[in-house]
Amino acid sequence: MKNKHLKILLSAPRGFCAGVERAIEIVEKSIKKFGAPVYVRHEIVHNKYVVDDLKNKGAIFVEELEEIEDRTRPVIFSAHGVPKKIPEDAKNYKMTYIDATCPLVSKVHREAENLHKAGYHLILIGHQNHPEVIGTMGQLPEGSIDLVQNEDEAKKYKPQNNKKISYVTQTTLSVDDTKDIIQILKDRFPNIKEPMKEDICYATTNRQLAVKNIAKKCDLFFVIGSRNSSNSVRLVEVAKKSGCSNSLLIHSQSEIPFDLIKDSNIIGISSGASAPEILVNNFINELKNKFTVSIDEVEIIKENVVFKAPKKLN
Repeated sequence: MKNKHLKILLSAPRGFCAGVERAIEIVEKSIKKFGAPVYVRHEIVHNKYVVDDLKNKGAIFVEELEEIEDRTRPVIFSAHGVPKKIPEDAKNYKMTYIDATCPLVSKVHREAENLHKAGYHLILIGHQNHPEVIGTMGQLPEGSIDLVQNEDEAKKYKPQNNKKISYVTQTTLSVDDTKDIIQILKDRFPNIKEPMKEDICYATTNRQLAVKNIAKKCDLFFVIGSRNSSNSVRLVEVAKKSGCSNSLLIHSQSEIPFDLIKDSNIIGISSGASAPEILVNNFINELKNKFTVSIDEVEIIKENVVFKAPKKLN
């Protein structure tokens, strides 16, 4: 197979976004400042490689604060955001906490609160049980925000009261799918209030555009990322919809499908916003072991967004 030539179209931008970089930096700086262990509530970002690396450095991951045995140690909240109740619980436990919520998720939280205060009933477009959705819904009193997950639910949605309605969205959704759901809601509720600025984050949008740009030229498309990473799963869907029906997620347990690859001439590669570049390099190296590879990086936009870690960690 070694003399089989394989052309790789490498999607850019890909991989870490500013919110993920900041969250990882917060864990690393916390370990440096407070010593090990530090606790992290929920996976800091949805990637096994990143989580394992931080465990080796001294982070202990828990799902709930109640699991933390030594409450003199600091706890970090994940990039996905947490319900209001969690920081309150941490205060009651007299715990030091550091919030690594992505600033773009925090923006949605503030937006939801302001709309609620202004007398709106809210719709959140998102995926049930995703930590970001749990966090956003947890900013408001029970019953004041409803989840709509797809077009079907948007068509059937019935407001529970006669309040004005508005919507916000999860930051890691597919831009196109969300657009269709929003259109249904706008057709049904012409006065629905929309966010001042798009909620779907810049990194999600850019990565989806980059994949769209090359998918139709590819025989096979791979997205490097975790199964529980919403933005990675969306990238696979975007590649399929954009003309490459053979699109797959490569996660930590994946076997590389060499039999499919050997029947392909052009393959596309991208990675989710929580997947480190080393995983992309490792994947490409596996291909280089078996094929003659040429790589063409196709960049549609330069990203220069940086979110700084809290000053108290310096």
